[in-house]
Amino acid sequence: MLDESLLDAPDALAQADRRGLLRGAAESGARVRTAARHAAEAGVTALQPEGRPRTVLVAGTGTAATGAADLIAALAGASAPVTRLRPTGVAAAAGALRWTLPGWAGSVDLLLIPTNDGSEPGLVTLAEQAYRRGVTVVTVAPQRSLITEAVGNTHGLVVPMATAPHELYDEPQAAGPGALWALFTPLLALLDRVGLFTAPADTLEKVADRLDRTAERCGPAVATYGNPAKTLAAELSDALPLIWTEGTAAAPVGRRFAAVLAELAGRPALAAELPEALDAHGGLLAGDFAGGADPDDFFRDRVEDPQALHARVVLLRDRPADAGGLTAAPTARELALGHDTPFSELEPEEGNPLEALAELLAVTDFAACYLALASGRRL
Repeated sequence: MLDESLLDAPDALAQADRRGLLRGAAESGARVRTAARHAAEAGVTALQPEGRPRTVLVAGTGTAATGAADLIAALAGASAPVTRLRPTGVAAAAGALRWTLPGWAGSVDLLLIPTNDGSEPGLVTLAEQAYRRGVTVVTVAPQRSLITEAVGNTHGLVVPMATAPHELYDEPQAAGPGALWALFTPLLALLDRVGLFTAPADTLEKVADRLDRTAERCGPAVATYGNPAKTLAAELSDALPLIWTEGTAAAPVGRRFAAVLAELAGRPALAAELPEALDAHGGLLAGDFAGGADPDDFFRDRVEDPQALHARVVLLRDRPADAGGLTAAPTARELALGHDTPFSELEPEEGNPLEALAELLAVTDFAACYLALASGRRL
């Protein structure tokens, strides 16, 4: 059960937030600026590439690295294929995972290794394999870690992961927003230099500013009725979130939101893109998860029964509703409300695609943190 009273008790939230998740969300803008500075100091902005890579390969562990890979693939579009190398192994532990380069990988390809851990022997082996094959390797990882040493020794590019002072003694949680922006920002700067998409220094500064403004709207001191993240967290209490997305930038945000809800809040969630989501999740709206579904006897006493889990649609759009263009949003609303399923909707203010993406990430990250804390999760 969600303790909604906790949402409007900033001191109690701070006491429950032992891992500093809300602080990490509030510091996302500052993290972008620090990470951009680290990238510049590492030489990223001075690179003079001879052309675009044929393929971008991404290998890493945890929610932050997976989310960064997904975001890069969405932003790159048709500029170059982006392929995430999935690990194999007997467990999810750092020492048990192994990665393998595709047989065709060579000197015209780029391997990115973002990780907030850095101690994975499998990533070290992958970096050494890439060096032997002539693949260019770039890693964003904690300083003085196994992977930074390995990539540095094989003439790859190393960008130290940006950390906050309070994380020096407590590693950033992989699902936290701080880890995502620490890994994602240097990769944005790098792929701007190689021509996959546009993310110069002034654009990254706009992203940081948008994150700061969103943190002001979504912070713990802002009451639920005026706080979009707290409102969404309250709406998702005892709900099965069906996260529907519209727009290239919104799709990876929706998938990350589902992953963070599972990891931080312990809540199942399903993500799908419109218009395919209408068919993919239509059966859930018409079945036992529908808002009005109750297969039990109406007159039975339910005081001691656990509350049923019902679907709630959360629509994430990467552009304002009045921006024009084809949209399936009206059909989505009609389908959900026609099955008595509640409907939430988030869309960013006007701005460039990276700003829109940043705002959606910030609101959903704050919402997942609030839901986790108000549900009594031990993080």
